Amino acid sequence: MKLKELESILQDCEVFDNPKIQYEQYPTTAHLAARMLYTADTVYDDIEDKVVADFGSGCGILSIAANILGAGYSVGFDIDPDAIRIARENAEGFEVDIDFILTDLGQDNNKFDKFHFDTIVMNPPFGTKTKGIDMVFLKKAVELAGTAVYSLHKTSTREHIRKKAKEWGVDFEVVAEMKFDVPMMYKFHKKKSVDIAVDFLRFSKKQR
Repeated sequence: MKLKELESILQDCEVFDNPKIQYEQYPTTAHLAARMLYTADTVYDDIEDKVVADFGSGCGILSIAANILGAGYSVGFDIDPDAIRIARENAEGFEVDIDFILTDLGQDNNKFDKFHFDTIVMNPPFGTKTKGIDMVFLKKAVELAGTAVYSLHKTSTREHIRKKAKEWGVDFEVVAEMKFDVPMMYKFHKKKSVDIAVDFLRFSKKQR
């Protein structure tokens, strides 16, 4: 499958009908989702036939992209029951088999005991509403992924994340610099849309 074809397919993903600012719910665009998963699959061979988890899965677009690209098993985790509902409806619409599990990634640990993840993909909250939540997501993903973590973070946090990756003993790579389009979604938004500079990052377990 070509990248443009994947992006075109993902355009049909429904997004939040009533986004919640406390969870920093901004939909991952088809453009970003396609590039993240396509790169993880074609460049690093981390999707096809792998167990792929999506942390903070929202409306499910990253999980759906993983499934389309041949993931052996896809599972998404999110704190919001409304997001889980939309994700399940999206998966049904795409006729893909994905599990979506309601959980608080900042708290629940026993939810993960039965899983072995090869790859974790995510577009975590940036941490503007709950300070440090982006790093909570990332640390948990790095702990639980067998091979690699793919994640989007503000470019302004790059050096902080680089230091954390070194602390955690994982390899850190800036795969691409991208633009995250934030549309006018909440009452405090003054502009029709804002582009935020983000890094598409890959974290991998160091080879022993």
